Amino acid sequence: MAQADVVETKSGARLLGKITKIDGTTVTLTTDYAGSLAIKQGEVASIQTDAPLFVRLKGGTVVEGTVAPAEAGQIRIKSATGSTTTSVDKITTTWAPGQPDPAVVALERKWSYEATVDVTGKSGNSEQLGTAFAFRATQTGPHDKFKLYTAYNRQRTDNTISADQFKAGLDYSNNFSGRRSWYVRDEGGYDHVKDISLYNTAASGLGYDFIQEKLHLLTGRAGLAFRYENYKNPVTEDVQDAALDFGLHHEYEFGRSKLVNNISFTPSINDFSDFHLEHESYYEVPLMDFRWKLRIGISHDYNSKPGTGVDRLDTTYFTRLVLEWQ
Repeated sequence: MAQADVVETKSGARLLGKITKIDGTTVTLTTDYAGSLAIKQGEVASIQTDAPLFVRLKGGTVVEGTVAPAEAGQIRIKSATGSTTTSVDKITTTWAPGQPDPAVVALERKWSYEATVDVTGKSGNSEQLGTAFAFRATQTGPHDKFKLYTAYNRQRTDNTISADQFKAGLDYSNNFSGRRSWYVRDEGGYDHVKDISLYNTAASGLGYDFIQEKLHLLTGRAGLAFRYENYKNPVTEDVQDAALDFGLHHEYEFGRSKLVNNISFTPSINDFSDFHLEHESYYEVPLMDFRWKLRIGISHDYNSKPGTGVDRLDTTYFTRLVLEWQ
């Protein structure tokens, strides 16, 4: 490498490469000999660059220039109008000229999309054919998230429809204070096998992030809801009732894989034994193309007081092909 940036650590190591990012905790150095290296910023004694950088310091000051070591463990940022002396631990962000300011990028709202499909079949002693489709669009901001989603599932077993359900909904959450958030959600649809011609659940409340890390998230929710369920069979009484709304969302990423768990519990305020419970857990692994993923999991749908002749619990095992894009 004809020209190179230099990172010197407090232990005496001298690393050559290209400094691609400093974010307040890590110095990222791209090298020819070891790929991308992530060095703890607190272990870096000094840096030197062969090209100008924009450097944001603690307090918000932004300086553009080349960086070189200075006396007493300091660094000097040389610009066209002068120089600034500081230390590596005072750097919060860097970016190359011509690139967007990371602080501005972090404030932008971004859309991401996900489409999934399941196709199952069986022949022999019994005949089965099933298809399921789902779509989700998510807009993420610095402190909030808005989701739109829809799904359809149809299964036929031995010429009998064993699943015929559709749902569509929205979910908005806003982290207004650190780990604390508020949310609103609404979901509606039908489930003909369960004799539900139309249902809707609207809820709002507060959330709290018990774990709030880059690769690990655990969020709990508690609020109020209104449940509506209209049954086709006139013998079954429709549900129109105020309810409580409890939820738990867990995500854990390791490597390129991800484990996700979701639980939603909505009991009636007037009769706590009348409730709807939903659960889904899945393990997601990437395929050859990073946009394609394979999702393997299980879901449960439990209604404590279902329609006439309908089982309380539905359990689904699934293997899902997932396409994600932005």
